[in-house]
Amino acid sequence: MPEPTIQVRINQALYKLPQGTSLADAIAQVEISPPFAAAVNLQFVPRAQYPEHLLQNGDQIELISPITGG
Repeated sequence: MPEPTIQVRINQALYKLPQGTSLADAIAQVEISPPFAAAVNLQFVPRAQYPEHLLQNGDQIELISPITGG
């Protein structure tokens, strides 16, 4: 029997992940170097909450790196 999965978008790319995946687990799927901020469904998630923030099917995740310059 296949493991239940969810589909989420990370920076507009579709990912199929196991049900019960945390935000920290999802971030590990993409190549992004700190510093960055994360938002799920347009809501900022503090870095300390990444491991316990469980994702739901259809969540939209944005990982935003700061841009320097002017």
